[in-house]
Amino acid sequence: MSKVRYDEERLGELLSVLPPAPAGWAQAAKELPEARLQIDEIIERARVDAEFRVRLVADLEAALTAAGYAPRTALSRAVRARLPELDSD
Repeated sequence: MSKVRYDEERLGELLSVLPPAPAGWAQAAKELPEARLQIDEIIERARVDAEFRVRLVADLEAALTAAGYAPRTALSRAVRARLPELDSD
């Protein structure tokens, strides 16, 4: 495989002919840092607050709502995926 080098101008030309990223991708990229912080915050709270942890495991969406989080599907799914981490504590 040969390596082709492109200067910045040529790369700009090539990138300009690509279609724009889907709106959902751009929105997700904007929301991802905040979502990661919220997930980390929820898991850390569950580590140090046994009552919150019990509520989170019993009824995740209700626990998130009571804690002031909007239990969006993606947030709930991400927190649920990280719950096994609490078993090792």
